[in-house]
Amino acid sequence: MRVAVVTGAARGIGAAVSRRLAAAGWRLVLVDRCADDPAVPYQMATPEELDAVAAACGGEGAAVPVVADVRAAAALHDAVELARARFGGVDAAVAVAGLIGGGRPAWETPDDLWAALLEVNLVGVHRLAAAAVPALLERPPPRSGRFVAVASAASVVGLPLLAAYSASKHGVVGYVRSLAADLGPEGITANVVAPGSTRTEMLSASAALYELEDPGELSRHHLDQRLLEPEEIAEAVAWLCSPASSGVTGAVLAVDAGMTSR
Repeated sequence: MRVAVVTGAARGIGAAVSRRLAAAGWRLVLVDRCADDPAVPYQMATPEELDAVAAACGGEGAAVPVVADVRAAAALHDAVELARARFGGVDAAVAVAGLIGGGRPAWETPDDLWAALLEVNLVGVHRLAAAAVPALLERPPPRSGRFVAVASAASVVGLPLLAAYSASKHGVVGYVRSLAADLGPEGITANVVAPGSTRTEMLSASAALYELEDPGELSRHHLDQRLLEPEEIAEAVAWLCSPASSGVTGAVLAVDAGMTSR
């Protein structure tokens, strides 16, 4: 039995990752804030959505929902302790929780937006690592622990009107690569998945920042001219959590339909 802690699990990519890992037999602790954030103009997931994901992942005995904010270090430590107590340890930590915001040139980005996006998108990844890595190291050698962060195509290219978001996601790449260097001798891998425009509530919020009525218009940046589905990102995350990816660490896996290939 393998055990994972997943943040941002209540909807979108986080929910798809949770369902995909559950289908592979993982036991899960599913974390989401489940409350709106005043720094961004769109609604967050709800406790009911998180409960529905947990039920879809097998319910009690297989998946435990935890309402917690990645900005709260103690809450993430509690989630990891719950994984230890309920399932006997942790084998993977998957950081999906994120916010998007912008709509102004870089130099006009408000301080509260900078703070929120950096705290959730970047520092939240570190806080999950700080909570989960000690548990990953508790597994006896030879280890096969996994740390995966979901970033964005904005982690490798600059996007207009999204300076704080792009900066936070670039930071995730640097952080996870350093984490991979630290964890390499321990037999634990750390990688990033960088999605393109994926059909989620966050994409709708992104489209609104560009004053687009249809989020599907963002597919023009993809080589195949279609939006990605959350399940496509989840497949990449699940592979990085599997034994098949044992030779991959410190990598940025672009699942972006070629968005950053040109």
